[in-house]
Amino acid sequence: MDKIIAQGGNIVGLAGVLLTAVAGGARVLGHFYLGGFESMTVFLGGMGVMLIGCVAMLHGLIRQRG
Repeated sequence: MDKIIAQGGNIVGLAGVLLTAVAGGARVLGHFYLGGFESMTVFLGGMGVMLIGCVAMLHGLIRQRG
């Protein structure tokens, strides 16, 4: 189970990085909206998804060591 959480953390973290990169790139190119949402809102959402991935990875590391 811990391995699944750690692997899920990797996947969720990668999704967050991609979402943040797309939103940041769109904003730099001058697009203020992505899919009906403001690009900065999408950027913050990507950061939140990355945070969830980091917490999942941390949980997996703590459970693995102790």
